[in-house]
Order: sequence, then structure tokens, then C-alpha cells
Amino acid sequence: MASDIGFWSITKLDDADFVLRDHTAFTSQRGTLLNLLGKDDPAGGKQMAATDPPRHTRMREPLQRVLAKKNVERYAGRIQEQVKKILAPGATGEPFDFAQAMIKLPMAVTGTMMALPEEDWDRLASLTMAAVCPDDNDYVGPGGPEATLQTAHRELFSYFQDMVSARRKNTGEDLISTLLTMEVEGENLTLGEVLSNCYSLLLGANVTTPFPPIAAMEQMLASPELAQKWSANPRFISTGTEEALRWASPANHFMRYAVRDVEMRGKSIRSGDAVVVWLGSVNRDEDVFQRSFEFDITRRPNRHVAFGIGPHYCIGHTVARLSLRILFTELLGTFCDFEQLEPGQHLASNFVAGIKRLPMKMSVRPDAAGRSE
Repeated sequence: MASDIGFWSITKLDDADFVLRDHTAFTSQRGTLLNLLGKDDPAGGKQMAATDPPRHTRMREPLQRVLAKKNVERYAGRIQEQVKKILAPGATGEPFDFAQAMIKLPMAVTGTMMALPEEDWDRLASLTMAAVCPDDNDYVGPGGPEATLQTAHRELFSYFQDMVSARRKNTGEDLISTLLTMEVEGENLTLGEVLSNCYSLLLGANVTTPFPPIAAMEQMLASPELAQKWSANPRFISTGTEEALRWASPANHFMRYAVRDVEMRGKSIRSGDAVVVWLGSVNRDEDVFQRSFEFDITRRPNRHVAFGIGPHYCIGHTVARLSLRILFTELLGTFCDFEQLEPGQHLASNFVAGIKRLPMKMSVRPDAAGRSE
């Protein structure tokens, strides 16, 4: 099956583990998304997501230190403030689009950590969604999907070029400053590499973080008993967060190219073939997850791959997990009586599995003041 006419699909966890972990058999440098099928990624070897070890490891290590759990937890207070602000309109009892509110969450968190002006957050969130969902009717421009994608890329890179120029004169402890001062193989990153990684960090956050709480809310709207159980048992915040990540599987797929001939499940994958791991299917592998199509906030262990596997395991997973735990704690500790007003609307995307509209109502818990921190 030549890569220019098709690809192999991976739907089981053990196979996904092999494909995503073994860079000597499957490379990221030729492209990791289906929209690049049959074309080489121009960011190959420059952007972390499109770079193989050992260079990938050296690029990742300084950012990984910055995003270590102990460092990220310093932002907990500011993240909680942003979560309260995002959820506040729901306290009026008026119709509230939960999905649109959640789409604001990752930009608020990442914008803080990258020291980006708050007045730019909404525009950046919209541009990032256009970059990953250029076919969606809420984001496609008059020139069609390809023009939408090119425009979003151009505007995001132009924005970060301005930010980088300003940050060179006044570096700090934010993520852009880290990219500017880090060394890989004894040299600083080029401007192109810095811009590419700014884009990658923003993209990763906006793809991963909004959709697990939306998916969880859909389940609570369908089952008030689930919402009551979760609210009454705060000890399930952590396991419930992991289950929301498994259930949503917001990054729909990751692609790799075989760099040598590989035999898998009796099939011969030839060098140069494209191989696509479907994360939603992997996260419902019946051989790994009991009752895999049941949303279980007590699920343990939970070997989901919502953040990927291996060298490219999402570098921002600590930020995403902290943000989601704070979100679920605030949501379940403050609100109750969730009522869906209209069916949810899916994003049109082969990369992002998510809901873009979820109109609903909710009420403030009578005991919310006593439960607040």
C-alpha cells in the first residue's frame, strides 16, 4: 500500500504503542497529520512534533523542565481565576454554550504561560481553530479550506514573529523566552525553529484541553446520576479527568511513515508507507479497557493514549491535567442541575474530535459558597 495512494490504520493499543514509540521503525519527520499525506512536512527536523530522537529529545528537554509538574503548579491560582471567569456566565441561569466557553480555556492558560497579552487570546484561539478545522463552516474563509489554513498559518507565524522580536529585548521565565534561550546541539534555535515551536505549543493546547470537559458534560447531561455521583465524590476528580481524556480522545489521529519494512498482524508494511494511529479507537480497545464504551469516572487503571505514547508524548500534559482538574473541581463544586437545550454540534475536522456547540443551562449549587476555596 504505497503512501501516495493510501495508509495503514492502527486501532489497537499494542500496535499503537509500537508505531508511536519506535522511531527507528516509524518516523515523524515526514509529517504527522493526514493533511500532509504524500507530502514532506516543511517543519521536519525543525518543529518538535516533526522531529525524531535524538534531536527531538534535545529540543524537548529544556521545555520539559519548564513544564514539569512542580513548575506548572505555580500557575494553579491564575488558572483557577480564569476558570471562574469562563464559567461565570453559567451562574445567571440563562442559556450558556458550554462548548464555546471551554474553547476559551486553553488560550487563557497558554496565553498566561507564554506571557501573551490577554486582549489577543480570542483572536489566537480562533486562528488556531481555523488551522486545525479549516473545513468547518464556523472557521472556513471565503477562499475555501486551503486558503483558510494558509491564512491562519501566516497570521499566527506573523504574530509570533512580533512577539519574539519584543521578547528578545526583555526575556523572562515564560515559554517564549525559554525557546529563545535554549540550546540544542550547542546552538540556539533559529528564528524559524522558535516560531514553529511557538505555533506547536499553542496548537497542542488548543487541540487537547477544551474537548474532554465538553465530552464529560455530554455524559452528565445524558445521565444526571453521573453528575450527582461525581459532585458528591471529589476524590474522583483525578480519575474522572483521565476518563474524560480517554473518552474525548481530542487528537483524532497521529501519522507516521515506515522507515523500514515492518510486519504487523500478518500484514507487510513497506518502507515509505504511511501509518495512521486512530486514538479514539485505541482508547476503546476491548482488550485493554473493560466496558470500553462506558464513561466510568472510577476507571483505574486507565492506559489511555489521549496524550500520545513514547518520545512525542504531549509535552504539555501537566498543564492540561492541572487545568482540567481545576475546571472539574470548580464546575462540580459550584454548579448543578445541568440541562441540555439543543443537540451538540461537532467540529468538521479529521484531526480534532470535538464538539463546538453545546447550549445548556445550569444552576449554582445551594452549598457552593461553603465548598469554594
